[in-house]
Amino acid sequence: MFMNKFSSRILSSVTRPFSINSKRTMLTPFLESKRPKQSPEYDYSTLSNYKSFQIHHTTLNFSLSFEKSVVGGNVLFDLSTLNNSVNEIDLDTSFLDIKKVTIDGKDDGFNVEARKQPLGSKLVIKTDLEANKKFQLQVEFSTTKDCTALQWLTPQQTSGDKPYMFSQLEAIHARSLFPCFDTPSYKSTFTANIESPLPVVFSGIATGATEKEGTSIYHFKQEIPIPAYLVGIASGDLVSAPIGPRSHVYSEPHRLKDCVWEFSGDVEKFIKTAENLIFDYEWGTYDILINVDSYPYGGMESPNMTFATPTLIAHDKTNIDVIAHELAHSWSGNLVTNCSWNHFWLNEGWTVYIERRIVGALHGEPSRHFSAMIGWSDLENSINAMKNPEKFSTLVQKLNDGTDPDDAFSTVPYEKGFNLLFHLENVLGGPAEFDPFIKHYFKKFARQSLDTFQFLDTLFEFYPNKRDVLENVDWERWLFTPGMPPKPLFITTLADNVLSLVKKWVSSVKELKSSDDFKKAFSVADVKDFNSNQIVLFLEELVAQSCVPESSRINWADYATASSTLLDIYKKQILESQNAEVVFKNYKFQTTARIQPSYQQLADWLGTVGRMKFVRPGYRLLNAVDRELAIRTFEKFKDTYHPICKQLVKQDLEL
Repeated sequence: MFMNKFSSRILSSVTRPFSINSKRTMLTPFLESKRPKQSPEYDYSTLSNYKSFQIHHTTLNFSLSFEKSVVGGNVLFDLSTLNNSVNEIDLDTSFLDIKKVTIDGKDDGFNVEARKQPLGSKLVIKTDLEANKKFQLQVEFSTTKDCTALQWLTPQQTSGDKPYMFSQLEAIHARSLFPCFDTPSYKSTFTANIESPLPVVFSGIATGATEKEGTSIYHFKQEIPIPAYLVGIASGDLVSAPIGPRSHVYSEPHRLKDCVWEFSGDVEKFIKTAENLIFDYEWGTYDILINVDSYPYGGMESPNMTFATPTLIAHDKTNIDVIAHELAHSWSGNLVTNCSWNHFWLNEGWTVYIERRIVGALHGEPSRHFSAMIGWSDLENSINAMKNPEKFSTLVQKLNDGTDPDDAFSTVPYEKGFNLLFHLENVLGGPAEFDPFIKHYFKKFARQSLDTFQFLDTLFEFYPNKRDVLENVDWERWLFTPGMPPKPLFITTLADNVLSLVKKWVSSVKELKSSDDFKKAFSVADVKDFNSNQIVLFLEELVAQSCVPESSRINWADYATASSTLLDIYKKQILESQNAEVVFKNYKFQTTARIQPSYQQLADWLGTVGRMKFVRPGYRLLNAVDRELAIRTFEKFKDTYHPICKQLVKQDLEL
């Protein structure tokens, strides 16, 4: 229904990469002083001249070579110039081999400029195009060994006997897979034809396959305009099974049964809950790819095909909220997109907010608030670990100096962004008052890219009778000041018992001496009703002790009997857990307590996971207690990690 009602307005406005609001409500004097000259704000993380063109469609013709670890082929853009003539087309590339360029089928000269780290190399195509001219631009290319967009795995690096390849293009790695206008400001519909000897999935709807001499060409379409970073490709020994009326899960064969059990029944509940909050899901299918162990993220919101980490398979369904997050991206990020990585919080803050609204609707408000409390702790940890919090802990970023957006990646846009929206929900009168704005915001900007000031304009316009409330929001602190935001009041029902148990342990450690003493004071009954998320909070708080007065806090390394006995008492819930979140927090507690056998155990575990949420802090933990082991472990496993993960761990270890 939504598509039929609004599609003509949307399609006429969103294929142009740039627009200016002709009428708007004035914001506060401070916000007006920060307003950019034009909105949406220009994206300085691209070398392309994306503002010179309107894009109609993009066709990807790829051929995958596992023997050479190369993607070759061509990309065909259907474009138009705007109101001015154009004598140059600039595209983003990074470590690509450009072979040929044609405009309307005729060869055209081109030059690949010297690399400008980290933004890549500008592909400059000299031409002479009059204003308002439609044309086709085709570029033939291949990736190289330095490609940062793809990870190629040998059969020995997978769980079977076949090779595997997957892409990860966010933030600016699409330019390393194919020449493009690599900016979230620029959206296109896509057709993809991908030749591979193994099954392929793509960020679109499959339309069939063509057999070709021992390989197949897999065909896909994406009819909703998306930016280049949302293109997703994977190929390997993939099988699938249904998990809902519009959803399948894909994985390597050995993992499929566990995937089906973990996700069946819940994904459709997530979709329907999100539809009730916003509006109908527009993408048709919603499928999930459980990637190989080295996948670096919890999930990537590739449209129609969420790419996810195998660490979601917890065997207790407690990690599937990540799927609620990636599903929420179908509206926030994929349909309504930040115009540049300066405004990444518009993608991720909204997505965390919607994710937690889904959790709250399905499991109750205390669950939503409990998730927010965990997120608050993660935000504190993230900012405390930053090497440059003055630059990277503000909600609105300043990456205009050529800073790599990957360097700015942190919990800040997710959790600080969520807390701003949660704050607005509360000061505006609660969900009943805020929910109409949610629907309005996503309808207004559907299939567009925007900046923070367009969000603010829409917010102030929607609540003309609550302008005084909005003017009293400390926008300077929320948007532009480094560090933690104002802390909201959370419903602590699900945390109270956890924090009470933490306090009891901390206060008992100095009094009790023997293992028997601890086993008389504590028992497995303490945690029998805790879910995995509560166990995660328990372990985190044992380390942080933020619920305990600073003067009463302890150093677990001084109390070896207490720490080892704690783990023995709660062995089933902690040491025997298959939930990666619990496993990691267990290692964090053990290294903090200087339980030395855990050092090698953590090192071995780091060879089984590729998710940066665990790998990066895992190496930091190991480095703090045994730098030699940390470096030796990284050297052993570095080539199994995704290139982005590998580079960031090198930075973390200062190698």
